[in-house]
Amino acid sequence: QLQLVESGGGLVQPGGSLRLSCAASGFAFDDYAIGWIRQAPGKEREGVSCISSRGYHQYYADSVKGRFTISRDNAKNTVYLQMNTLEPEDTALYYCAAARNTVQAMCVSLTLDYWGQGTQVTVSS
Repeated sequence: QLQLVESGGGLVQPGGSLRLSCAASGFAFDDYAIGWIRQAPGKEREGVSCISSRGYHQYYADSVKGRFTISRDNAKNTVYLQMNTLEPEDTALYYCAAARNTVQAMCVSLTLDYWGQGTQVTVSS
């Protein structure tokens, strides 16, 4: 059974950090680009960061460049999103997605094959 399970969300103060994890199973993980997509209430979905199947290429939205870092461990079928210097504007439901596509297609065009249920990130004092 195909699964993408996110974890690591929570409530954090502005300036704080969180590390999200996405554990995948049920498909050929290292054939897929993996990305983090977020959606805040009343806003469009946004491709936050995506990483290619072998990890050689990454994409970051302008809003998170320099603050977020994506990585993957294909031996563990897991992708991570390290989020530093969090801002209230980062508050959203974050979900991970998989696609046999480029990181630009995933994160810009939101061309996704599979996605998880999401983990909530709330940045507030």
